[in-house]
Amino acid sequence: MSELSGRERIARILKRQPVDRIGLYEHFWGDTRKVWADEGHLAADEDLADHFGFDMDLCWCFDVTADLDFAPVIVEESEETVVTRDGNGALLRRHKLHDATPEHLDFEVKGHEQWHALKEKIKPEWRRIDRVKYRLARDHAHERGRFFMWSGVNVFEILKDVTGHVNMLTGMALDPDWVRDMAATYAQLTIDLQEMLFDAEGYPDGIWYYEDMGFKDRPFMSPTMYRETIQPAHTRTIAFAKAHGLPVIMHSCGMVERLLPGMIAAGIDCLQVLEVKAGMDLVKLYRAYGDVLSFMGGIDVRVLYTNDRAQVDSELLAKVPAVMPGNGFILHSDHSIPNTVTYDTYRYFVERGLEIGTYA
Repeated sequence: MSELSGRERIARILKRQPVDRIGLYEHFWGDTRKVWADEGHLAADEDLADHFGFDMDLCWCFDVTADLDFAPVIVEESEETVVTRDGNGALLRRHKLHDATPEHLDFEVKGHEQWHALKEKIKPEWRRIDRVKYRLARDHAHERGRFFMWSGVNVFEILKDVTGHVNMLTGMALDPDWVRDMAATYAQLTIDLQEMLFDAEGYPDGIWYYEDMGFKDRPFMSPTMYRETIQPAHTRTIAFAKAHGLPVIMHSCGMVERLLPGMIAAGIDCLQVLEVKAGMDLVKLYRAYGDVLSFMGGIDVRVLYTNDRAQVDSELLAKVPAVMPGNGFILHSDHSIPNTVTYDTYRYFVERGLEIGTYA
């Protein structure tokens, strides 16, 4: 097969159709880019997708904060961290010196009463959308032959920001109607905003949803709870994408294997990121679902931490050939690349991975 463009390649991989090679994409922590730029490997404003030849681009351009008129309030600040109250009523501690997931301290929305007060503020408005960012990103991707995806959070990830995991998961058990109402509200908001943007600026090539639904060895909820509270919202948002011919990639950190049948039923085309340290097994999942699902990730980033090419080789050879027969694999680590991975190691990972992943 002649060489495909990234746009052609990813479109075919998401349908598990024959391709010239496996796909390529990656996420990086911001600190990594800075270190590599300081070392002279990257220009200060250089696009990593251009630099490494990725096959796709993402654009995050929605603000789904409930109260857009609420100015975040600094509650506490130190040299290293800052605690703020945001427009969701969430109290969060963030690190100032490096990239990290915010620490959840408290949430005003703990049940029906607080939710209904906040719900009135959740409207589809143009000020929630950065249409210029979307337009420029799409044009940039297509000029370079890359597959372009709108990206953003789906309902589980949004509810986590509004209520916190504990309140949300307790609600699934004790007050599922409340959780279903929140999920339905944000599903409709997402669809309304996408419809506004795409009607005005044109459609992307696909949709990417971030939806972290697991932790080590297990998902945050049972498959039954997923099916009853979250899956209906997933089905609605994904159905909108499919009605416009857009494939859907869903990202989920953590162990989500038990939720996968429901996610497939909701309509996802590809699962990303298959976190090894949480218990996800790329080859096992490929053997179980590779006829109906594409995969991105599953390459243990801890191996890259070693900066040992022999170990990187071993990880790639153990997994990439095993998942190539289905034509549905995109090379990506099982998490974002940290600054402990050297530039040369990551460059080797890409070059060796694509060498192994090229079809005869």
